[in-house]
Amino acid sequence: MPITKSAKKAHRQSVKRAERNLGYKKRIKDLVKEIRSLADQNKIKEAKKLLPQLYKTLDKVAKAGYIKKGNADRRKSRLTKMLDKKER
Repeated sequence: MPITKSAKKAHRQSVKRAERNLGYKKRIKDLVKEIRSLADQNKIKEAKKLLPQLYKTLDKVAKAGYIKKGNADRRKSRLTKMLDKKER
């Protein structure tokens, strides 16, 4: 356990950040899972309606530094590409 005042504060900060990061991770995972399951059921229009929500979340998370901007862009691109491919 932390002993000094600064170590206690650092610990509080790390706990807060870990919680926030888990929330980000879960939100992204759930949205991607839902989009993929809708795509598998050939409900492309419903899946495409969720894309802006996912884009917003990925951009926000990238801005916060949880993932890098390129990572967010790549995820968005791959999902969009997958939906476009299934639509044809």
